[in-house]
Amino acid sequence: QVELVESGGGLVPPGGSLRLSCAVSSRTIFAISTMQWYRQSPGKQRELVAGITTVGHANVVDSVKGRFTITRDNAEGTVYLQMNSLKPEDTAVYYCHTLYGNINYWGQGTQVTVSS
Repeated sequence: QVELVESGGGLVPPGGSLRLSCAVSSRTIFAISTMQWYRQSPGKQRELVAGITTVGHANVVDSVKGRFTITRDNAEGTVYLQMNSLKPEDTAVYYCHTLYGNINYWGQGTQVTVSS
């Protein structure tokens, strides 16, 4: 069993920044797992935002490119999502995800609200 725990969400004005964290219960599993951040807005499907491989190769979707950065710390078993220049359309619940042993593991989600 792998547990993922997100933190760092909150309410920020447009143009603000937040840093999300996702701690994985097993550092051994974390070290061999690609990690992703997803988000889901009310009435919309959950969508992929960013991903990072075990060796640190990172990708983000076009809608957040230049604003969001995904990183990981294998020693800490934690993946981060640095979000800058936030827009109202970034408002969503953000989820951490990994696939291990053909099982999808999700965190409980952290709410990000961008509003003045």
